[in-house]
Parts: sequence; C-alpha cells; structure tokens
Amino acid sequence: MNLFPIIHEDSDLLVLHKPAGLVCHPTKGDAWSSLISRVRLYLGSAAEPQMVHRLDRETSGVMIFAKCAPAALELRQFWELGLVTKEYRAIVHGHVRDSVGLIDLPLGPDENSIVAVKDCVRPDGASARTHWWRERVLERSEGPFSVLRLRLDTGRKHQIRIHLAAIGHPLVGEKLYGPDENLYLDFAKRRLTDSQRQQLLLPQQALHASRLWLPWTGVEREFASEPESNFLHFLEGRTIVWDPDPPETTEGIPPHR
Repeated sequence: MNLFPIIHEDSDLLVLHKPAGLVCHPTKGDAWSSLISRVRLYLGSAAEPQMVHRLDRETSGVMIFAKCAPAALELRQFWELGLVTKEYRAIVHGHVRDSVGLIDLPLGPDENSIVAVKDCVRPDGASARTHWWRERVLERSEGPFSVLRLRLDTGRKHQIRIHLAAIGHPLVGEKLYGPDENLYLDFAKRRLTDSQRQQLLLPQQALHASRLWLPWTGVEREFASEPESNFLHFLEGRTIVWDPDPPETTEGIPPHR
C-alpha cells in the first residue's frame, strides 16, 4: 500500500496528493489512518513534520507539509498574508447558468443540526467569499451537472460545500449539506442503502484541491494534482463502483446515534 503520491519534495517541503477518504489529523486507528501519521512514517522517526493547512476527509488534492519549524513558520506567514492561492475543481448538480460568479455569504454553526461539525449560512456568521468559474456542463442518465473551478478569499470550515448548496448547486456526493443530513449519519455508520447510494452518485463528495500557488525561495511555485478515478469516471459517464467496506467515522455524531 502506498502512503501517498508525492508531487514535490525538497529539504524543507513535502508536497503530496491527499487521497479522498483519508483524515488529515491523527485518529485512534493505526499509523495508516491519518495523513499526518503517514507523513511521519514516510519521513522517519527523527522528523517533525508540521501540517500548515488541511482538507476535509472526503476532499482529495494538493497539500503542503513543512519538514521543520522554520519552514512551517514561513508557510503560516504566507497564509496569514494572503500570499497562497488554492484552486479547486468541483462537480455539482444542475447546469450553472452564469459563466462566473461570487458567493458572499457569512457562515457559522448550524444550531439546528444533530451533527456537531455542521455549519450554515447565517447573518451573524463570519465573512466568507467564494469565487467560481464554470468549466463545462454535462449530462448523464441521472441528470444535468456542471464542473466548476473555485478560489477562496476566506478559508472557513466547509466553505465551498455550504456555499454551493446555498446557491442550489450542491456537490455530487454531498452528504452533510444536501437535502438530507441522514445521508451523512448513515454513511458514517456504514448503513447506507442502495437507494441512498443512487441518490449520492459518488462515494465521496466531488471536490478536488487541484492547484496551489505560493512564493518560495523568491520564486512563485505552482503545485498541481489530477482528480481521482471516481471524479474522472463521473465526467466520462462511466459507472461508479462503491467500496463495499468504507471506513467508519463518528465525526460530529452524538454518542446515542
């Protein structure tokens, strides 16, 4: 089993492709169960890698790790100064009418949800701005879809997912911010029905961190990765094969569930 695909590596940085379905932070599982644990395995026991940004469990794509404290400090300063640009690709339900747009909707905790990690659009929330460009539209037997490119002015939790759902174009495979959050609860407990799988269409949400730009050693650097097979197969109109035994998660789920 490969730990992860490597995009770039030097004495200070490790740039890799985070697989969909893998959490970033340590879990109670084995050393393979989180991305940071796999990075430590790869670099060895003497290394002290630091994660300076993260992606949701189901989101794939480019991530950067610092190999040492000075590199981590510099990277965090770049993020704080707004010198880092990240671009995502997404597949959403429906044909998005306009070719370009901006979603400017504040976000905060969803106090009406049973899922603790869920946020929502709310007027007293934190400012959140998402730019999007329509890449293409497509038709499948299940209906119309659009492929978007997105960039963020802010980095709120679940920002892209909430904003796309708020404008009526939720991600394909979205469990938490779609019409029924029971999809998230049932997926987390590995009890999805065939009907629910048909509703989701994809095992993971169709969101991929495709490119990242930042200045490093005085040079503007670009790192990129391609979406994973299910994302590409969906675009090609192919049938999606679900993992018969996905990992269980209890993130944000009350104990009585």
